[in-house]
Amino acid sequence: TLPLAIVPEVHRISHLPIIVDPSQGTGHAHLVPDMCRAAVACGADGLIIECHNDPEHALTDGAQSITPQGLKSLMASLKKIAAAVDREI
Repeated sequence: TLPLAIVPEVHRISHLPIIVDPSQGTGHAHLVPDMCRAAVACGADGLIIECHNDPEHALTDGAQSITPQGLKSLMASLKKIAAAVDREI
């Protein structure tokens, strides 16, 4: 699971940036884009996103890796979400 409620809570008590890893946090590539969007919306300062040109044949973490084309598409949507919550990518 990926408990995103912790992001605003840690921001409340700390000056440190919060980096969210939806790839490791979910373990499933199909969940990564939605969790990235949610992380940006709730105030994450950065994301760790696993990307591989052929996830099915990756030596490690293929199940949670998105493709470069998927990353490109995701980044476009993250920019829109960031702008909606007065943040930048």
